[in-house]
Amino acid sequence: MHSVVCFGAGKIGRMIAALLSESGDYDLLVCDADERRLERVAHYRNVSTARVDVAERSDLRTALAGRAAVISALSFDHNPSVAEAASAAGASYFDLTEDVETTRRIRDIAAGAQRGQVFMPQCGLAPGFVAILAYGLTRAFDRLDAVHLRVGALPQFPSNALRYNLTWSTDGLINEYCNPADAILDGRRTQVLPLEGLEHFWLAGVQYEAFNTSGGVGTLCDTLEGRAREVDYKTIRYPGHRDLMAFLIRDLKLGQRRGVLKDVLETAVPVTFQDLVVVFCTASGWRADQLVQISDARIIYSQTLFGEPWSAIQISTAAGVCAALDLALGGRLPDTGFLRQEQIELEDFLANRFGRHFAESVDLSHSR
Repeated sequence: MHSVVCFGAGKIGRMIAALLSESGDYDLLVCDADERRLERVAHYRNVSTARVDVAERSDLRTALAGRAAVISALSFDHNPSVAEAASAAGASYFDLTEDVETTRRIRDIAAGAQRGQVFMPQCGLAPGFVAILAYGLTRAFDRLDAVHLRVGALPQFPSNALRYNLTWSTDGLINEYCNPADAILDGRRTQVLPLEGLEHFWLAGVQYEAFNTSGGVGTLCDTLEGRAREVDYKTIRYPGHRDLMAFLIRDLKLGQRRGVLKDVLETAVPVTFQDLVVVFCTASGWRADQLVQISDARIIYSQTLFGEPWSAIQISTAAGVCAALDLALGGRLPDTGFLRQEQIELEDFLANRFGRHFAESVDLSHSR
């Protein structure tokens, strides 16, 4: 049985606890500063809880003692200190961060990894599974041209002007909307402005828009630099959302007052667990001297698992990190140092007991 600690018992941390508990192969310690959150996971099999302040190094050391791996389901700003504590304890490290600078810091910490210790940030949905999927598509070509990643967590029943409900971390959402995004354009590594690059498309009879946001591409630009003419990531929303967010962030300058923007969103935009996740990746390149395009489009819906209702973003994000953890501890990945999501084979991920939640999604693409 693998001994693991998870920091954070919020929406995603609770789903992680449920998935690992149901597998029967994990002894999990869940840590949080909020006793009410811990109470919601305490009944899961093979799960223990501890009240921990991650700002206290002694608390981190105590929680990590004897643990093979740590999952951080915390806000991105806490992750470097958790990774440093994991490094000192000899534990492997996994997180869900979308923050580019945080990932750079994790990479630096991973340079001091002990043998058998891995550091794998960005293990959720986007970044996370979307990079595994997109990189899997690139293997179909003799020579690569372009890779486009599109992901959105959306309400099933939009009812406000934003056509949006909060489904996960508001801090992470604001980060994505306000920070520059990595991309490859005309074969050159660059950064593009968030909320730009607006496009529209249809899937299964529904119209969507997509626009640049930060972090979702993960390390894929590093991996494909020198191989692809174009690589980009955009967030999917219902039409009209981007213009209203641009009004708030740019015209009202709330991008410079992120605390105020967070308060506005959390006061006015309700949380929903009746959501869906849209994943749409397209790759093009040459095969036998012919320019060919391949797409993969799938939708994950909210559902009831283990007798409890779960949102699509909870399922997809937690399944991503649990699959990465499971494959790493099962010896299916390199065993030392910094790992990128695209080092996971798509077939291995989808065949994994946690990754199967993506394999069982509604597949809108034609067979390849």
